[in-house]
Amino acid sequence: MTAPGELVIEPKDGQPADACVFIIHGLGADGHDFEPLVPALALPKDSHVRFIMPHAPRLPVTINGGMVMPAWYDILAMDLGRRVDEVQLKKSAERIQALIQEQIDQGIDSRRIIVAGFSQGGAVAYHAALTFPAPLGGLLAMSTYFATADNIDLAEANRQIPVEVQHGNFDPIVPESLGRSGADRLKEMGYAVNYRQYPMAHALCPQQVNDIGKWLGARLN
Repeated sequence: MTAPGELVIEPKDGQPADACVFIIHGLGADGHDFEPLVPALALPKDSHVRFIMPHAPRLPVTINGGMVMPAWYDILAMDLGRRVDEVQLKKSAERIQALIQEQIDQGIDSRRIIVAGFSQGGAVAYHAALTFPAPLGGLLAMSTYFATADNIDLAEANRQIPVEVQHGNFDPIVPESLGRSGADRLKEMGYAVNYRQYPMAHALCPQQVNDIGKWLGARLN
């Protein structure tokens, strides 16, 4: 299993980036899945944000009959709790953390780095952000679940991280109950969490894209 690299989108105006947003895709997709989101966010013209969209490795996925596909970790059963291969999930989170550290080493303030993830990528985003040893600018969890809630060593540096959880209330892939329970678990752990639901399935909708743009703008202004 080799790391297949990342899609990197630099600021459109050619200015050096002073902030970075990671977007981690879902099962069976790749980093290009969220490439069209960047211009749709309508961030302020004076924003100099680098977007990094990593590509998952190809793994056999148990719930799909062992088919090999882009995956951050194996999903062992589609029960309500989502039995997953936590070793693989944490390895993927460590990969994201290494990419975050690269941005810090290049001069980006850790507090101007946002970690976002959709579906399976959201479970990785939860773990990567909440265990990172330097304070980050925010965590955005979209149509996902908190897979490692019962087995996570939370980093004190990110106890105050702004958390935005978004989910569709008609989601047939990841039921909204999983998204809401992840937000509730974080609240029980003492985190400030904003939860939004949308009349959609397992996707993004225009109102959500608008909300994401505003949320990112507020975090990175």
